[in-house]
Amino acid sequence: MERAALKGKLHLSGIDGAAAETARRRGLGFEITAFCQAVMLEDPQAVSAAARETAGIGSLWLHAPFAELHPCAIDPLVRDTARLRYRQAIAMARRLGVERIVIHDGFVPFVYFPEWFVAQSVAFWRDFLPEVPEHMTIALENVMDPGPDMLAQIMAQVDDPRLGVCLDVGHANTTVSSTAVMDWIAPLIPWLRHVHLHNNSGGWDLHDPLGEGNIPMEQVLDTLLARCPAATYTIENMNCAPSLDWLAARGYLGEITR
Repeated sequence: MERAALKGKLHLSGIDGAAAETARRRGLGFEITAFCQAVMLEDPQAVSAAARETAGIGSLWLHAPFAELHPCAIDPLVRDTARLRYRQAIAMARRLGVERIVIHDGFVPFVYFPEWFVAQSVAFWRDFLPEVPEHMTIALENVMDPGPDMLAQIMAQVDDPRLGVCLDVGHANTTVSSTAVMDWIAPLIPWLRHVHLHNNSGGWDLHDPLGEGNIPMEQVLDTLLARCPAATYTIENMNCAPSLDWLAARGYLGEITR
């Protein structure tokens, strides 16, 4: 079966300590995770380490910090903290020459009503996006969302080319999701910029290799590659090697290069 190649679109996550070197060796991209903990944005050594880690890698995403950051928060001081950390993440991305940032959307079940989450997220991003450079992309990632509808509503109402979606297919398959993975894709197509790839068995968010779990990964990839040709991808495994082998064996990466 002939398939569209992932190689020019594929990134490896920094949660795998060997990912940067593997990306350099195999001509892949890299998603920086050094600043997922917000405190690292203020560590000068972390900045220089990230610059060394990404040297020689042509395609980059930066994963922004996410713990306790909620742009839809009920407390305005919590929203202010999110705004500050996102500003810092943008400044860090510019310092490292990165123009694409993944940010968790911040939804928490049983804390935020969906209507509140959508309305407050729209207000936050409409207010914040004028601070974002015109050439930069922010992709909001689903984490505990029950389905794609809230993200689709946010995107349609904000309607700014700087704001898009990062579909995390592993998160879409956990207990918090009431929507089958394949049913997440169509509603998000107009705004889909990036995809996080990992697997699980429909319970916990395990970040397992692509071939271990019950996500119909080939069907997901074939659909995304056909319907969202400009989207990019990141393998989010603690060890990306088994997923790279799985992709190569199924024709997504062409000839295997080690």
